[in-house]
Amino acid sequence: MNELFLIAGMAIATFTIRYVMFAASHRFTLPPTLLRALRYVPPVVLTAIVVPEVLLSEGGLQLSFGNARLVGAIAAIAVGTGTQNLLLTIVLGMAAFFGWQAVLTWLV
Repeated sequence: MNELFLIAGMAIATFTIRYVMFAASHRFTLPPTLLRALRYVPPVVLTAIVVPEVLLSEGGLQLSFGNARLVGAIAAIAVGTGTQNLLLTIVLGMAAFFGWQAVLTWLV
């Protein structure tokens, strides 16, 4: 029962915060500099989520080719930079990750 109250409270708090900002958004305009800066928020947040997942493994920093996530991330960065195609980047990055993981399993 406590979990239900916790989830309901979080939902109400999240809705309230977002609704207040949405309701007040027409009353003021943000400066162009701030709007340009806000465009960088999604890539920064995504980077903050992905980088620790890629580089940290088994309780420490893993910067070797034994880290299949790192190999997949390097492949995805290379494909994404070269092609600018999101679907191809995801597919080839995941293929590199799973392929390298299979090679590591086969070698060990």
